[in-house]
Amino acid sequence: MHNVSQEQATKSMPTARTEQTRFWRDDRFRAMECMTATFITHEFAPHSHDTFSIGAIEAGCQVAMIRGEREHTGPGALYLINPGETHDGQPGGDNGYRYRMVYPAQELFVEILEEATGRSFEGTPSFSRQLLTDPQLAQAFNLAHRRLEDGSSALEGEESMYSVLSAMFSRHGSTIIAPQDLCEPRAVRRARDYIEAHFDREISLERLAREAGLSRAHLIRAFRKHYFITPHAYQTDLRVRHARQLLGAGAVPSETALACGFADQAHLTRQFKARVGLTPGQYRQR
Repeated sequence: MHNVSQEQATKSMPTARTEQTRFWRDDRFRAMECMTATFITHEFAPHSHDTFSIGAIEAGCQVAMIRGEREHTGPGALYLINPGETHDGQPGGDNGYRYRMVYPAQELFVEILEEATGRSFEGTPSFSRQLLTDPQLAQAFNLAHRRLEDGSSALEGEESMYSVLSAMFSRHGSTIIAPQDLCEPRAVRRARDYIEAHFDREISLERLAREAGLSRAHLIRAFRKHYFITPHAYQTDLRVRHARQLLGAGAVPSETALACGFADQAHLTRQFKARVGLTPGQYRQR
């Protein structure tokens, strides 16, 4: 993976001295979630998304881990994170970072690729590298994102984002025809399936180990080795992902907390912001 130099990371620093976020959904892209943010101290807990997570650093430096590898990213870096990929992120220095992100659903990505090529897309779109450096494409993405944000020209913004997402896949994407997890250990798969079926309930490690047919210590090691996250952190991530769906549909935070298995609204708020960068109330209002 590419590591940015300190000169690159500090070349253009965030202008805001306080953390700021702006979040919205763009109906032209199937209500695709969009965010621009400046983070000075905020640290993202390991988490994943049901959608792609695509973005670029505008200024400063972020440290992110994905697939067990940690890397410093700065201006010119791209995030091309597939659905379900566990990742985290924190500022790479005292000055923080500013970045722009979009979260297109797989169905939207397929639609864009089919329109761009004029033919049916067979398979599942995917990116083999999640953190990479492509200054030209990062600049084009940031420009397209700003056009969506300022809303100065609906046609220009839509055209720009369609073009840049298509270019990202053309340059860095691949097509999955067959599932890639054929070597996935059955034991940890059973544990993961159990968590997914009971994410909103209390689950004991002993019960989970019985489902997997492993000792408790072995299960924790095997689960982290394969998914880069612990069983408990995976359950919390599933709760937050479900909370996003409920809040996006208009549910209030207090009801969402109970429906997703959180102890109370405060518990939901802490875990939600650690993974989304927004409070449940901020996310629901957009």
